Amino acid sequence: MLKIKKVDIHYGNIVAVKNISLEVKEGEIVAIIGSNGAGKSSILRGIMGLNKPHSGSIFFQGKSIVGLPPHEVTKMGIIYVPEGRHIFTQHTVQDNLLLGTYRYYFKREKKTFEKTFDQEYRRFPILLARKNQYGRVLSGGEQQMLAISRGLMGKPKLLLLDEPSLGLAPVVVKDIMKHITILNNEGVTILIVDQAAKLILEMAHRAYVLETGQIKIQGDAKEVANDDRVRKAYLG
Repeated sequence: MLKIKKVDIHYGNIVAVKNISLEVKEGEIVAIIGSNGAGKSSILRGIMGLNKPHSGSIFFQGKSIVGLPPHEVTKMGIIYVPEGRHIFTQHTVQDNLLLGTYRYYFKREKKTFEKTFDQEYRRFPILLARKNQYGRVLSGGEQQMLAISRGLMGKPKLLLLDEPSLGLAPVVVKDIMKHITILNNEGVTILIVDQAAKLILEMAHRAYVLETGQIKIQGDAKEVANDDRVRKAYLG
């Protein structure tokens, strides 16, 4: 579904990602782990067109997406849930979800919208209880649920999750990760980056370990989790 080959991403004179190659197959959860500043988020931003790669290629379903603006990447079916959630705090939960339908808003009928809303409210019942409340009054965990649901309103072919556990209590993190596994079981392909290495390696099919902008270890997620270098550096 997604193939990245020999990609470099720069911020001015700073090389954030160097010679990265990875792939995501349809139906997988693929995890990227690494310390803060390793370049994990830069990869997702590069896919979305938020940071244009300095070199290399990115193909989605066989089509090159390098150079496309983010809204065109979104229309192709890649949905990005950014680090820090970035919900619209001045809008209600319902309006935030409606904004997530950008990819197909002008092509869908009202009944289809209502069905999609119902699906997300069943997934996260707390959002239904908060549907008319402003995003700013939600807890961190509720905001993360809203950010994920807003992404799912776009009917993603590939869902990019950037640090979904950031700033959340451990019990909330486990609940979010449980829902991500359920999403994958429903057929959503997922590329996730997070510092909660143990949790995402347990649910992923394959994994990449990123250090200072380069992939150092890759393979089956269970094998990566059992690698002594990974256990020492990330799993404790």
